[in-house]
Amino acid sequence: MEGIREPVKATQSAADAARGHLADKAGRYRIANPGRDLRPLQSTAVGGSETVRFQQQHRGVDVLGGQYVVRMENKNGKRVVTGTSGKYFTGLKADTTPAIDEALAVERAVDATVAQLGAKRPGRNDGGEDGSAPRLTGTDRGLVVLPRGPGVLTRHVTVRGSDPATGEPVLHEVYVDAQAGYPVLQYSGIRTFTGPGQVSGSGSPAAADASQGPGEEPGVRGSGVKLDGRTVELDLVRDEARKEYVMRDGSRMQDSSKNVLATWDARGMSVGDTQGTWPSGIREFGSAGPNFGKEATEAGAVDAHWAAGKVYDYYKKVHGRNSLDGRGMTINSLVGVVGFGGTPYVNAFWDGTKMVYGGGDAEFRPLSAGLDVVGHEMTHGVVENTANLVYAGQSGALDEAIADYFGNAIKTDAYGVPMDSPDSGLLGDTLCRTKTPRACAIRDLNDGRTTSKSFLGVAFATDSGGVHLNSTIFSGALWDIRKDLDRTLADRIVYKALTEYMTPLDGFTEARAAVIAAAKDLKATDKDLRSVERAFSAHGIVPGWELATGVDSDQLLGRVNTTGSAVGAGGGWWAASKSDEVGAEPYSVWAGRLDGTGEKKLISPNDGRYHVNPATDGKTVVWQAYGRRSVTILARPLAGGPVKTLWSSRRGANEVRVEGDVVVLETAPSPSRRHVAYMRLSDPTRTPVQVSEEPGFTTGFPSISHGRIAYAKFSRGSRVRTYATEVFDLATGKRTPMPQLGTPAGIGGTAINGSSVFWLAEEDQATNRAAVRRANLDGTGVVDISPASGPGALPAYDLSASEDAVTVTAGLPGGRNSNEALTKLWQLSADGTYRGRVSCNRGEQLSAAATGGKQVVWIDATTGYSDLVTRTRPAGNCG
Repeated sequence: MEGIREPVKATQSAADAARGHLADKAGRYRIANPGRDLRPLQSTAVGGSETVRFQQQHRGVDVLGGQYVVRMENKNGKRVVTGTSGKYFTGLKADTTPAIDEALAVERAVDATVAQLGAKRPGRNDGGEDGSAPRLTGTDRGLVVLPRGPGVLTRHVTVRGSDPATGEPVLHEVYVDAQAGYPVLQYSGIRTFTGPGQVSGSGSPAAADASQGPGEEPGVRGSGVKLDGRTVELDLVRDEARKEYVMRDGSRMQDSSKNVLATWDARGMSVGDTQGTWPSGIREFGSAGPNFGKEATEAGAVDAHWAAGKVYDYYKKVHGRNSLDGRGMTINSLVGVVGFGGTPYVNAFWDGTKMVYGGGDAEFRPLSAGLDVVGHEMTHGVVENTANLVYAGQSGALDEAIADYFGNAIKTDAYGVPMDSPDSGLLGDTLCRTKTPRACAIRDLNDGRTTSKSFLGVAFATDSGGVHLNSTIFSGALWDIRKDLDRTLADRIVYKALTEYMTPLDGFTEARAAVIAAAKDLKATDKDLRSVERAFSAHGIVPGWELATGVDSDQLLGRVNTTGSAVGAGGGWWAASKSDEVGAEPYSVWAGRLDGTGEKKLISPNDGRYHVNPATDGKTVVWQAYGRRSVTILARPLAGGPVKTLWSSRRGANEVRVEGDVVVLETAPSPSRRHVAYMRLSDPTRTPVQVSEEPGFTTGFPSISHGRIAYAKFSRGSRVRTYATEVFDLATGKRTPMPQLGTPAGIGGTAINGSSVFWLAEEDQATNRAAVRRANLDGTGVVDISPASGPGALPAYDLSASEDAVTVTAGLPGGRNSNEALTKLWQLSADGTYRGRVSCNRGEQLSAAATGGKQVVWIDATTGYSDLVTRTRPAGNCG
């Protein structure tokens, strides 16, 4: 609310004054008890202006994204409220007494993270049993209410470690329903510079929390050579204990917090050992003299230390901000980290406490070589300490957009790049050793993208809901504003919008309103205001913009609002999980006819459990039910009848399939141990029987057709893995191994029909490509119907087959930070003579289930919502 000038009662603190105003105007703000339900987060004062941020609580529990901001003027001890904004959720009624304990929440959060990192690659992410791959651990962070409908009480768990397949750092924020134990929200907590598929590459510090120590000379001026060949001045300290000059700048905050800007030598340190913790054994870069030499240059240390000072100076001079938190926090930069196993790491990130820069590779310099990269990562720290935008979906894309805007603003000003230059919007353009700046650039704020044409609806498992994929929609509008207005005025408008208006769950529309309101606060002219509004409109950021997205598929079930649940289809029916319109209710399983006729059927009971991952053969539906003590496999006839309990365990199963009397499941006693088993509905004991009990082997990713089960098999407990595909005949008990072409480096999902078995086979784990391999049921006629390498190879991770075709879930070859980087569905004929796209929808396409003929059903995220959709024939070439 803007345009108000209302005096408040005289009080000692800004927070009390702001709460008093909200209490006096309860009818306007609908905040019944601000003293109880609003916890002061932060109060800032600049000149005569004060801004107070509050965290909403429901019965003493923080509400995710519930923040309210009150802005005031304070002159001669008299305060006047000038505006308010934010989100306060008024309909919350959730009980705040948890039914699950911390241990179960952590266990399920870790399992959910493992699944999201790529559960379709058994040979790449199971971690083995010999400690050869990194492990993930979870930490309970306490209770949080998700503001969905009446509210969902969750346990917030932070999962840390390294991706077992890639060694990339993992920091996932997972919210587990505190009544039933199902992970209802998950996103990455690491703010990286590059997004998925953009570039690729073959203890606490004592000085970090203090000024100079004994024997140090404050404010020593030295020099170094940046990677672009320029000699620059560096602010250093002479450390007498080390007899060296070290990259520790104590001068900038000498008159305030006395904290430092320090640059640390993390060369050779695994990136997984640097995020969320302080790696032991590292030291600040040092030199015998104040002029640093070639080693510091090539490591990227000179660039990192110089750039950190430049970014600090920008925020202090232009915005009056003392460091990232506004209160003079230490700024630490770790330089030269590598990937898991010593592989190159071509990325950079802010982990909540420090900046970490990869050492680069043969093409990319150390990531600290980009002043825009350093500005980007440090701005993430500013965002976290102000609006604290949730790093998922549109709010996460805003976080990235603002980091890009300020990172690039700092670079263009420092290097004197004209705003009307076509290259002014390039980010990461200085990182390459051989490519031109435009070919090297990771993103371009001048690319002219608009929401109606370029917004990419994706699940949170992909790029945390599109935080990089969609960021240039908003940052492009901000950059247009900077080109049209005085650049310093534009920067101050965006900064004011971030620090005084935006709150954690804001999307593009709310952020547009925040920028316009901030422009009015700063007395922008009518002409400037029209430029601001025109920039947003040109990028399609107007109220209701999401409704403009079109699709080429038919909707079977709209806005399912579920997380991590698969889809089943067979015998003319589909089965899928669905929550309510706001995603607040525990999920229920529904079924309907594939031709869209007839009424949809509620299959599962509404008993407070999360009913997920259904499968059907057109007669029976089987699914998993997540409860507070166990995960249970349930079954019910489509024609009606009682729900049967088939099997139960603490951890549950990864895959469930049904055909006639047989139910197939993949049990998972731990993330690294899987077993394919089957049971019969007619067996009163319903005892699972493993398809293979060969010692030292794990089985996974089953499919069933015509009384035969196909599955992947791979050895465990050894650094040298072997991979195979087998078919088990239920009638005879015979297991038939499928011959391989060469020696697979990994085996993925399987699919089977009445004549053939299909599977994914990797030849080289580093390429992220897999062959779609086919054989006759007796093991003869092995052939790749889609290659593992070359221009036509697919980054495939799942299969589903009918009698007429096989549907492959995969990205598009060569995809980079665009629609082409998203998961799409491909359909192949059994002999490989035909290959085409199932749908040309722009968004992410997930959980495909092939039915009869060439029809496929899947979860589609194009509209920004998750919908169950279908097509009866492939779309073909979408070029």
